[in-house]
Order: sequence, then C-alpha cells, then structure tokens
Amino acid sequence: MRTWLAYLLIATLIIVPFIIWGDWFMDFFSEGKAIEWLQNYGQWAWAVAILLLLADLFLPLPGTVIMSALGYIYGPFVGGLLATLGGIAAGVLAFALCRGLGRKAAVWILGEEGLAKGEKQYAKNGSWIVAISRWLPVLPELIACMAGLNQMKWRPFLVGLICGSVPLGFVFAYIGYSGIEYPYLALIISAGLPPLLWLIARYFLKNLSSSDI
Repeated sequence: MRTWLAYLLIATLIIVPFIIWGDWFMDFFSEGKAIEWLQNYGQWAWAVAILLLLADLFLPLPGTVIMSALGYIYGPFVGGLLATLGGIAAGVLAFALCRGLGRKAAVWILGEEGLAKGEKQYAKNGSWIVAISRWLPVLPELIACMAGLNQMKWRPFLVGLICGSVPLGFVFAYIGYSGIEYPYLALIISAGLPPLLWLIARYFLKNLSSSDI
C-alpha cells in the first residue's frame, strides 16, 4: 500500500505543475518559438537545451519539442546525440536524487515490506521497465525516481535508460530536422526499438555482472 502511495505522490508532484503551468510552457516552447529561443544563445544553444531537459524533471517543459529543436539546429545526427545526452542526463539525475536518499529513507517511505518487494521487482525487471518508460508520458520521471528509491543498481538502470533514450532522442531530432508533422510510422517503429536494444544489451552484458539486467 505504501508503495502505491509513493507512486501516487511522485506522479502528483510531476502532474500538478502541468495542470497549473502546462499551457503556458507549451505555448512558450512551441516548436517554432523553442528553435528561435535556443538560437538566441548561439554556440551555447546545445547546453541550454540540455539544461532544459534536466529542468523537465521539475517543470512542465515539453521535452520532445526541445529535442526536435536540437534536430532542426544541429541536424539529425548531432541533434540526436545531444537530445539523447539530455534525456540520459535527466534520467540519471532523477535516479541519483532518489537513490541518494538512502535505505533508511526508502524504508520510511515504502516500509520494510514494500521496499523488499520493490528491490526484488526492480532487480528482476527494472532495466526493462526503465527502457519502456522513456516513450510514455509522466512515466520516465516516475520510474527513474522509483528505481532509485528502490535502490536499483546503477548498471541495469543505465542499460535500460540508454536503450530507451537513444531511439527517443534520434527520432525527435529527425522530426525537427525534416519538418515531418505527423511521423506516425517513424514513431511506431522507433517505439519498438527500446525493447529490442535492451534484449541485445542484455545478451552482451549478462555475463559481465551478477546484476539482474
């Protein structure tokens, strides 16, 4: 029960800013405005974009629009790399902040039983869950936080995070570069890439660690 309350609390903290300020941020960072705004920073546009992707943990910023703007400014390859880097950095920050609370805080929030179940779940399926979550609304931040709170190990977390973030970053950078408004086929195909990449990574890494990936 306490585990579900923790999920609900974190989800609420993520969703409430969207309800209050979401429309303003969506309008301010509409794709054309986001491109123009970032271009005003000249050679530092990439750094500002990554900082915005990090801030997306706390503010209702449209992360995929920022990724698309990177694609428009820097092209599909460099823009994709930067968008991927920003997505990975945001996931690492959320995970590290919650994992850094420590086991005592996790027990206080989740309870002994809830933490034991969570640790088992994230040790067994956490990497897969993290990879899939990157393509869904709200869940990227929620899952990264809960993975950290449940003391998931770094290596499987990073495997899942990278497998989910690479397709996301490159697809939206390509969308921004090409100007495709409704790239349904690209989105559907690329949404299926995280589990495929995860399976490949798991195959090569399963013998390198005793962690469950």
